[in-house]
Amino acid sequence: MIRLNVLLASLLVVCALGLVTSQHRGRKLFIDVEREHGQSRQLDIHWNQLQLEQSALATSSLIDAKARKGLSMQPAPPQRTLYLNVDTPTEKTAMGTAR
Repeated sequence: MIRLNVLLASLLVVCALGLVTSQHRGRKLFIDVEREHGQSRQLDIHWNQLQLEQSALATSSLIDAKARKGLSMQPAPPQRTLYLNVDTPTEKTAMGTAR
């Protein structure tokens, strides 16, 4: 009977240690998940700021101003402009005649 009590007591201690260990591991994992969620929110905010900055930098007036100042570009005069007229092909029906 004493052996059975000692065996059950040791089994109880092992189970209690397992429970404490699993709870500690669960808490650590929960803290890690919360930290990653916070980092994810920060990255989303940063991504939105970058998209806003990109849309502001991509405006045509800003690109035009940078091209004029930084690259010394100027619009082409009408004498240097060449206009091309391209004829669009006519649509054909299934019979091969033009509409």
